[in-house]
Amino acid sequence: MIELRSDIQKWIRIAFINLLIVALLGTIMRYKIAYYFPLIEQKNFLHAHSHFAFAGWVTQVLITMLVAYLSTKTHKNFLKKYKWLLTANLVTAYGMLLSFPWEGYGIVSITFSTLSIFVSYAFAFFFWKDLNRLPAKSVSHLWFKAALIFNIISSIGAFALAYMLANKMQHPSWYLATIYYFLHFQYNGWFFFTCMGLLCSKLVTAGVKQLFLKRIFLMFVLACVPAYFLSALWLPIPFIVYLLVVLAAALQLIGWIFLLIKIIKFRAAIFATVLKDAKIILILSGIALSIKLLLQAGSTIPYLSKIAFGFRPVVIGYLHLVLLGVITLFIIGYSKMNNFIFTNRIGNSGIIIFISGIILNEIFLMIQGVSYMSYINVPWINELLLGAAICMLCGVSLLNLGLIKRNYTYG
Repeated sequence: MIELRSDIQKWIRIAFINLLIVALLGTIMRYKIAYYFPLIEQKNFLHAHSHFAFAGWVTQVLITMLVAYLSTKTHKNFLKKYKWLLTANLVTAYGMLLSFPWEGYGIVSITFSTLSIFVSYAFAFFFWKDLNRLPAKSVSHLWFKAALIFNIISSIGAFALAYMLANKMQHPSWYLATIYYFLHFQYNGWFFFTCMGLLCSKLVTAGVKQLFLKRIFLMFVLACVPAYFLSALWLPIPFIVYLLVVLAAALQLIGWIFLLIKIIKFRAAIFATVLKDAKIILILSGIALSIKLLLQAGSTIPYLSKIAFGFRPVVIGYLHLVLLGVITLFIIGYSKMNNFIFTNRIGNSGIIIFISGIILNEIFLMIQGVSYMSYINVPWINELLLGAAICMLCGVSLLNLGLIKRNYTYG
């Protein structure tokens, strides 16, 4: 299993380098907003930033973790089998990273985006088959399969968006609805359900009953599709759809509360062999998820929804809360929990700085959003957001510098 350990470390380290590039792009865009910087086209950089964050960072690391899950259940190195898919995903991610700043939505960037989607289809096909071959079935498999399905569903939005942009069909309502469709099934489908599957595998090991976890899964999976309309309440939707949206938001919040109570009850077994820093990072991810679900429930009030999705800082703050606060912190905490990564003092300092940057970014975006709603100009807000971006960039840089190799036992 030494070869497996080495392979896991290699692919995880590549993903963390990609996170550094994501942070760099974010900092450049923040600098462009605060100061004059004519060398870049902001909209094109935004496309590169978001596509690379999804494919090069989150998807790359989640695929690695899912393949590692297969390996531990079979005591075989599945990373060998999936090496071509991991490499293909990496190539398409870097293709988008290089082509979007150059041409925006053009023939090259759309080609790489399409190939990235086809890679995700191939992964879903092979992983589903290998998951079914596992001798022992787990509730985690339900989360994983739902994640794969939602990832495929999200691609419909990606294709529709590419078609609209290529043909300059940018009707405001349809354009936003398509973007939110893609984002919803990526964030709240593929990303979230994969992380929950990984979490549930640990909860089962700690003694939490699978029947209970299946009920939690049903609450979230039934709510996922109607929850899309939480991002589209500004559209003229039928009243029955609105009721389904309210029910979906309530189901997810109640499901998380029940799961949180169970986690607290079994905390001693869950964190028995977990280092303190990993425990703190996972707790922060849980706090971010709690805030996200509370905000989501609040957004079912139509007036608040129109305000929230009418102001760009609020939307950006919400998306960063999920991608950075919930998903990225979970990935870091889970990586440390399972000894996927080891960090020295420099790396640990980097994590602290990175988390501080996330918190500052959310605070400043909230201030900016409230000021926009109140038509009040907050001085130096763009410079403060640039400072938060630099903080995150420095944190991820130190984290990468502080990653060290060590033999470990993954279990």
